[in-house]
Amino acid sequence: MTTTAITPVSVDDAALIWQQCLFAFEEPSVDVRFEGLTRTWLDAESWVDHVPRWLHGADLVFAELVARLPWRQREVVMYHRQLAEPRLTAWWGDTGDEPPLPVFRDALVVLAAQYHRPFDAIGFNLYRDGRDSVAWHADRERFHLENPVVAIVSTGAPRTFQLRPKGGGPSRSWQLGQGDLFVMGGACQHQWEHCVPKSAAVHGPRLSIMFRHHLARYSG
Repeated sequence: MTTTAITPVSVDDAALIWQQCLFAFEEPSVDVRFEGLTRTWLDAESWVDHVPRWLHGADLVFAELVARLPWRQREVVMYHRQLAEPRLTAWWGDTGDEPPLPVFRDALVVLAAQYHRPFDAIGFNLYRDGRDSVAWHADRERFHLENPVVAIVSTGAPRTFQLRPKGGGPSRSWQLGQGDLFVMGGACQHQWEHCVPKSAAVHGPRLSIMFRHHLARYSG
């Protein structure tokens, strides 16, 4: 899959209603203690961490990001055809601008302290419904960093997130949403691939927030 172009798009709020009571919204914050963290070793060198509900106020974060971010839809070449990627994307890099929401300043500091990486960029992927997806891939940090750490916070409706050995093999699955934190570390980007598959059983949109380190210079 090769990315060839990026097209700005407007998000139809009516199509992205996340069914939560407004009175249930709480002030966004992150769990500095990482309570409930579970580490899973995928092999001798690759691991993932899962912290349920790490981001408090995830519904408010979801609503604010959908409304504020400059969403774009990339065009990619797949099977010799140019197609619209089945998800929307946005990006923030540490170039002097403030992150899109104040809670992300705390998240960058807390994640850096926990994982000893200088997180300096945030990517956003919006899966509008079960038809949106991303195919098997590994993140591009592997081309520049020996053992990159990628931290993903999922907001909105839970979606299946899968990992499999690079090149194929049995996959492992997690249901991520509603503020869950999922971190891929060690040799994960070198030895494993991940995807978000299409699903007819999804009951709402999901927005993933990816914290990356030393990546602002590679954002082109």
